[in-house]
Amino acid sequence: MNRKNIYLFLCVLGAAIPYSQFVPWVVENGLPLGLLVRQLFANRISAFFGLDVLLSSVVLLVFMRIEGRRLQIGFRWLPIVGLCAVGVSLAFPLFLYLRERAMAGLAGTVEATAAAAKT
Repeated sequence: MNRKNIYLFLCVLGAAIPYSQFVPWVVENGLPLGLLVRQLFANRISAFFGLDVLLSSVVLLVFMRIEGRRLQIGFRWLPIVGLCAVGVSLAFPLFLYLRERAMAGLAGTVEATAAAAKT
């Protein structure tokens, strides 16, 4: 199994697993954003995870911008949609999938060789 397929599989897991908890919560509560934020920061441990995910999202956005420009990755907007719709668990493997596609398209170039050597 190549890396692109692994990243696509992780995209599916990254969307399905978080939504397995979110969808029942929405069915039970509707989508009141105030309640969502209150429950997200209800105690220190949930705040720890919430803040970790928010910070990871910012780091991922910076990484996607830098790496996306460097490798001229197409569809750079797609992981941003995934980040907003699901979170880091979908956006990160989706970006890595797009990055692999871009690097395969650059195969044989000096930049692709250097990028592949770093991975």
